[in-house]
Amino acid sequence: MDLNKIIKTALKEGRVVMSYKNVLRELKTKKIKVIIYANNIPRENLNNLIHNAELTKTEVKEFPGDNVNLGLICGKPFSVSVLAIKGSEK
Repeated sequence: MDLNKIIKTALKEGRVVMSYKNVLRELKTKKIKVIIYANNIPRENLNNLIHNAELTKTEVKEFPGDNVNLGLICGKPFSVSVLAIKGSEK
């Protein structure tokens, strides 16, 4: 499935967490299904996200655009460097 469709579907369902700090906080609860990051995220932040995702066995995907494009896909008037999609609330 297309990454844009996955993001838009999760946004409609209210399962998206945005911002680096919020994603790290949610990773500790182990409810994150996948992390999507922009291709221009700072290397230090990316390395920290990948390390924490490996500890919780969470999938990490790179968005093909930069943080401005990721923000536009999310319908936000600001840039988004990283977002996480929570698992279904069943």
